[in-house]
Amino acid sequence: MNRFVLAGMLSLILLISGCGFNMDTEETIKETDPPSESNAGDEMENNMDESMPEESAAIRMTIENIPVRITWEDNESVTALRELARKEPIQIHMSMYGGFEQVGPIGTSLPRDDAETTTSAGDIVLYSGNQLVVFYGSNSWAYTRLGRITDKTKEDLSELLGNGDVTITIQTD
Repeated sequence: MNRFVLAGMLSLILLISGCGFNMDTEETIKETDPPSESNAGDEMENNMDESMPEESAAIRMTIENIPVRITWEDNESVTALRELARKEPIQIHMSMYGGFEQVGPIGTSLPRDDAETTTSAGDIVLYSGNQLVVFYGSNSWAYTRLGRITDKTKEDLSELLGNGDVTITIQTD
């Protein structure tokens, strides 16, 4: 009986410990630069290449209407996210969790390939197939990696994400 109690307590501790894990990876495909406010329209027109297949349309993300540069992973989850955002911009109402991440429902399930990961500030992952998680701290858990914010420091991310719930918008060009 003591084994069952110990196993139950260990399971509860692991469940409570969070929702995050991050590995440094070089399996990224493309970095997207948010357009500056002064030339957003011109830049989008200049980047529109009729011969570019729709699958490679850039995915853009804003946090509270602040554009962030993302290096996206090359996986089925990101492909499905791109397809979803191609239909219409995705607005995700995020909630602070654990003092190190923002979590919010995508509104549908995406393909997933969870792996134990230790996250760091800037990592973007898929949790349980239907939750977007953006880190401003670190945690370890099983996730599917989606990408990484590359133009903000840990301090920038803590200021942007660590002071209350936020809204994230994901869209394609």
